Amino acid sequence: MSNRLLSGRYELLEKIGEGGMAVVYKAKDKLLNRFIAVKILRPEFTKDASFVENFKRESQSAASLSHPNIVGVYDVGREGNINYIVMELIEGKTLSELIAEEAPMDYKKVIDITKQLASALKVAHANNIIHRDVKPHNILITEDGTAKLADFGIAKAVNDATLTTNNSIIGSVHYFSPEQARGNYVDERSDIYSLGIVMYEMLTGKVPFDADNPVSIALKHINDEIVPPTQLVRGIPPALERTVLKATDKFQSNRCKSAEELIEELDNIEFVTRVVGNSVFLAASEQVEKSRQNESEENEKQEDLPSEKGKKRKFLANLGEGKKKRNIIIAVVIAVCLIPIIYLLSTMIGTEELIEVPNLENMSYDEATTTLEDLNLKIEKGDDVFSTDVEEGNVAEQDPASGEEVKAEMIITVNISKGSKEGAVPNLVDMNEDSVEDYLDEYGFVLGSVKTETNTEPEGTVLSQSPAAGTLSKKGERVDIVVSDGKGEIEGVVPMLVGEEIEAAKKLITDAGFEVGAIGYDYSDIYAEGYVMWQEQAANTNENQGTFINVKVSKGEEVIDPPVVDVPVVTEPVVTE
Repeated sequence: MSNRLLSGRYELLEKIGEGGMAVVYKAKDKLLNRFIAVKILRPEFTKDASFVENFKRESQSAASLSHPNIVGVYDVGREGNINYIVMELIEGKTLSELIAEEAPMDYKKVIDITKQLASALKVAHANNIIHRDVKPHNILITEDGTAKLADFGIAKAVNDATLTTNNSIIGSVHYFSPEQARGNYVDERSDIYSLGIVMYEMLTGKVPFDADNPVSIALKHINDEIVPPTQLVRGIPPALERTVLKATDKFQSNRCKSAEELIEELDNIEFVTRVVGNSVFLAASEQVEKSRQNESEENEKQEDLPSEKGKKRKFLANLGEGKKKRNIIIAVVIAVCLIPIIYLLSTMIGTEELIEVPNLENMSYDEATTTLEDLNLKIEKGDDVFSTDVEEGNVAEQDPASGEEVKAEMIITVNISKGSKEGAVPNLVDMNEDSVEDYLDEYGFVLGSVKTETNTEPEGTVLSQSPAAGTLSKKGERVDIVVSDGKGEIEGVVPMLVGEEIEAAKKLITDAGFEVGAIGYDYSDIYAEGYVMWQEQAANTNENQGTFINVKVSKGEEVIDPPVVDVPVVTEPVVTE
């Protein structure tokens, strides 16, 4: 596609990059006589009219963002079946390339890059734009160290279009937030989570969660705890580690509330490390330990000296052994002086550890009180509520919920069960059919009709009931249930195949529980030969496992031979005398 002219204005010069959604070309704007970057969407995205509309709208919205840490968007256009964005051309490299070269990166550089990116997000969020796909591949670093965040339009458009049509998970799975993995509501704190993962990778050279397939990685984001960076790399300031772990907390409410708050925390860390230096603290700690070892050795050597006078002579002689030992003693004194200062400053930037709220459900009030007091938390009674599941007098509800992290001495409000309201139908959903009749009898109700429904839940599992749980009914009322037959199809998530080499794509298909379907071949001026250029089932959609996945593979660019032109043979005329 090089040397093609788009809209009579943008001349494509050379391909300079490509990703899962687009190919990037260096180009020249003939009208303004300047070099630019043109990002052309891959064909599979342009077939969805809703996506194209979202892409156009969001790219135009992103074009309104003017900030030194955001890649400028100049124009959005379409020519034929080609949809493109005209952007600022950045001379430099992606952050992913920088991480590959330098990680683990110096923490000061990590703070500097993160502050720039947070500054970009602050402006975007103020304009009600959530990026949704913050990752090193979307971050460009100029030759002078300026970080620039790209792809606002694409990330937002893809997310909106997909969530509107099939509720798929969108984003780069190594970096997206737990709420994105669940398909829940996302906000600016979702971008902060992704930026926290980027910080983690810059500091350690690794992403915190990895696995053989995207679904497994998504589940890790939801369920697994992040290994603290200092367990992988030494020399990271504790305050910076706390900020990374706060940014990547699984609960949105526990993260920084805004990009501005993240910048403030990083500014505080910069101030502290600039005043005392993280390395000074580590070095001082080491010197204190060495001093203790030296003191122990000296005591052993001087045990056989006859008098205190001899010990003093020995000690004074040791002090005069040279400048090196004097320096060690000075370092120890400095360390002792600095420790209170470091403690005070670190307290100023928030060293208070958070406490995970325990599950108090079904505990008596006294048990709940003891459990919370042991964790340095307080308890307060709320309302008394009816509950068909919790025994009267025990905790039925709590706020904050179990699993949330709070500060010490936080008040946990508990609502106490008044037992089941007389005449209230108990909850049967998720019970086994064999236990339902006796359970209903305890509450004075009778099992009614039992219908089966094809479902993936184990055979006999109650899927629904009528009347619903909590409904007030007369004693002896019949309660109908629907149970699973256990024969439902198990669904899997279709992997992204486009852009993968065909053998790798086959493995992705089978690993996800699907079958390799028909493989077609066609020419492409975007995808290299042997790479998948189209897939029948969209990536990240749910399909029954065992479904055949059809793909089309590139044969490379089509080479058209020049036409053969017949040249008439001219013969010399015969001259006769």
